[in-house]
Amino acid sequence: MHNFADQCLDMARTMLGQNLSAINEDGSISPVEGENPRLDEPGHAALAIGEYHRLTGDAQLDDHDLVDLAARTITAQAFTEAPQENGLAYTALGLLSFGPSKDRNPVWERLLDPTREKLDHRLLARTDYSNHLQAFNVAKAVARFSMGLSKKDETGRLIDRFIERIKANSTANYADDGPDEGIGGVFDIYGVVSFVFIRQAMQLHSNMHLRERKLPSLRTFAEKYIRMLPDIVRQDGMGWIYGRGIGAYGQMHCISILLQGMRDGWISEDKKAVYYDILRRLFQFFFLTFLDQENGNMVIRDGERGMVEAHTTRMANFDGARYLCQWARLARSIGGGLKPEVLLAKTSGRFVIFDKTNRKEQGLFVYQDTNSGLHIQLPLVGASAAVSSNSLSFPHCPGVFDWPANHYLPVMIPELTFGDKVTIPAFYGKKCVTGLGLRRSFYFRYEQPELITREEKIVNGIGNVKVSWTFAGNKVTGDFIYRVKNRVQMDHMRYVLVIGAPHSIYRIGTTYTLGPAGLRCQVLKDDFQASWEETEVVTNEPQFKTFFGNIHYLQTFSRDHPLIMRPGQQYRLTVSFEPDIVFAEE
Repeated sequence: MHNFADQCLDMARTMLGQNLSAINEDGSISPVEGENPRLDEPGHAALAIGEYHRLTGDAQLDDHDLVDLAARTITAQAFTEAPQENGLAYTALGLLSFGPSKDRNPVWERLLDPTREKLDHRLLARTDYSNHLQAFNVAKAVARFSMGLSKKDETGRLIDRFIERIKANSTANYADDGPDEGIGGVFDIYGVVSFVFIRQAMQLHSNMHLRERKLPSLRTFAEKYIRMLPDIVRQDGMGWIYGRGIGAYGQMHCISILLQGMRDGWISEDKKAVYYDILRRLFQFFFLTFLDQENGNMVIRDGERGMVEAHTTRMANFDGARYLCQWARLARSIGGGLKPEVLLAKTSGRFVIFDKTNRKEQGLFVYQDTNSGLHIQLPLVGASAAVSSNSLSFPHCPGVFDWPANHYLPVMIPELTFGDKVTIPAFYGKKCVTGLGLRRSFYFRYEQPELITREEKIVNGIGNVKVSWTFAGNKVTGDFIYRVKNRVQMDHMRYVLVIGAPHSIYRIGTTYTLGPAGLRCQVLKDDFQASWEETEVVTNEPQFKTFFGNIHYLQTFSRDHPLIMRPGQQYRLTVSFEPDIVFAEE
């Protein structure tokens, strides 16, 4: 693992060197052209600098005084008046990275008394959270106790509360990052984020005995995400691909939790070859897809690629440098050689249950076909009431089945409008079942006893829908059956296909794309009497970018005039696909 560690360090050094000049005299961060700064960016910069110092012991990088830059960014974050739990937590760990005691911490010595008092006050402030922000409370508590700002250690109590919330909101003990928003059940990458951040904070805690007491509890839950990786990581190395904050972050968070698990001995000897192979693929995809090899910067958005608006390029570069330093440190701790065995995947279909109650069932269906390479993640989860396509219940497979990063479209699912209620068969289900069908196919089925809007509000009294997805080789079939309870007018129906492509430059040669035959879409049953609209070309429209490449065409199947739906009658839409999958280099 030492060669891997050296490679990460070299990239981190280059990335930091390219971005430290963006730190202003007052500690604020200058954005890249065309973007607006975030209020928590100084905290991200402070932790990136701290991780580099923690790894190398250096207080200088080129012409930059790292202690001075850390003090400036910490000061800026401390005096940011708006609540910024993210930035404060990153600041806390950045400060701790220079030393676990204020008497031997060069950055603390550089801070002025008003800054020290303000930082102490801000780290003491607590707001109770039911999502990943609770991990930031843990980091603040670790910093206050370890730096000697408090004699009372709240860390253990906060971790216990974090775990209690997981148990309360998920029958399968996965982290619900939005239990109080929309329908709830936001089981996305932020569950991984929480465990990665808490584990990093615990490693900096001055009381190693507390760390040893709490690690078994954290392991019980974090291991669930580690065990998902063999199913979700695609053969080309693409990792987590649905929900919020994916793209480059979907790679980085997965690599971090995997390396932490290896360091802590959570992966058995007989499974190490599998996870070494996953680590190799995840890192290779990250390296070739999101790093500018000439300049050493991360590229998360450009003319061909999009990213959620909340993530800035500057923040991503500081986060990338921080993660690279973390990976180098973890790899050195793990030791040994990175000798993965290239393991052949098996055709499989699996439903990971996140939550199953009388109110709702949620989870993730994962399917992969060894012959065609088709590998999909089909989420049935909430989205924090955010109207976007990132968490919708369709087969996510970038390069084949694409969707826009910053724009809502009903991708591969019917959108039915009743007055001011726009409904889609996503977010939750009942009677979720999966299994083997005819001719060695796999199926995933669920029902919605009441329709739900794209804002995740249940609409009582209109009707219900049954959804069935079938996967046989590279053939995918979606079947949607609607029934209404009373006579009702449906004003509009649409169903959208997105045709995109990987990035023309930042891509791995084995990543998937569509060949000349395209999706080979067939409408097998249409009781809505819809028709295909003229293909919309969106190549040059900025809102139509994916996290990985550009979108070129939108194909919309719609009914633009009212339909009177009657009880006792079913309204069915069945669409099949047999995508022509090739590699990007072909």
